Amino acid sequence: MKIDHIAIWAEDIELLRTFYTKYFNMECGTKYVNPIKNFTSYFLSFGEGKARIELMHIPDMQSPASRGSLRGLAHFSIAVGSNEAVDLLTERLRTDGNTILSAPRFTDDGYYESAVADPEGNYVEITA
Repeated sequence: MKIDHIAIWAEDIELLRTFYTKYFNMECGTKYVNPIKNFTSYFLSFGEGKARIELMHIPDMQSPASRGSLRGLAHFSIAVGSNEAVDLLTERLRTDGNTILSAPRFTDDGYYESAVADPEGNYVEITA
């Protein structure tokens, strides 16, 4: 078994598509449009048979309720291959004006990681 994809509701689907393809070298599939449901989506992929992110959009959709109980998806992690790659990508994201939530560091459980907010505030860990 494996996780096939995660799905993110997006206010601006094009903005998130650009972010993930630009910084994480994801491939973008054809835009799916369902005019009956006024729904659009993109599947972004790390390559054939690898994990994907689905970006989904419905105009004027209300934001989900506050996560006051802290239940639900907290973050997801993208592995970039090395400590140096974490450092380089984090600095590139910072230089381009993205919000760095956590500078590169070793965690108590042995990971080397940083974290960034995507343009809509989703918490993305960048790990070696």
